[in-house]
Amino acid sequence: MAKRAVFLDRDGALNIEKGYMHQVEDLELIPGVAQSVRRLNDAGLFCCLVSNQAGPARGYYPLAHVEALNARLVKLLAAEGNAHLDAMHYCPYLSPAEGAVNPEFAIWGTWRKPNTGMLVAAAWKYDLDIRRSFMIGDKATDVDLAHNAGAKGILVQTGYGQAVLSGDHQHATQPDYTAEDLNDGVEWILEQLE
Repeated sequence: MAKRAVFLDRDGALNIEKGYMHQVEDLELIPGVAQSVRRLNDAGLFCCLVSNQAGPARGYYPLAHVEALNARLVKLLAAEGNAHLDAMHYCPYLSPAEGAVNPEFAIWGTWRKPNTGMLVAAAWKYDLDIRRSFMIGDKATDVDLAHNAGAKGILVQTGYGQAVLSGDHQHATQPDYTAEDLNDGVEWILEQLE
């Protein structure tokens, strides 16, 4: 039987939102996040990172830098909460109309949120049931991704979450649940499973 999953945005949901991080050491977890991911691990939920990472497309840094940031995230989750991610997907692509300058990554792609490519790829590879799964992020595109794929969308108020709720950032969207932070979102997910 296909597994339930929790798809997690990175910047603003797991780590402190700092814009484009040019130094790997700048990636810091939001307090309590590692313990929240551990709760998902303990509940037997498949945890998958899904993150738009346009830095390479914008020419800010190479793809290897995104990989290094993700490796630091994995290391911090393990060190702070003995937590792990079961899979990691990210989209380095961006259309030229949106500001891409590196021709290697300057394309429109189905993996860029709110398109469903990352979730569909993960579902095929790991036998995941998207319709019984959840997406947690701090932007309207995260919630839209969830709804476009048939999952439940949780908006955390960390990162850009407050701006989304006030209408100052992106477009209006209706999350299935608005969480104070990742721990609150995880609590809501675990209640849905009971």
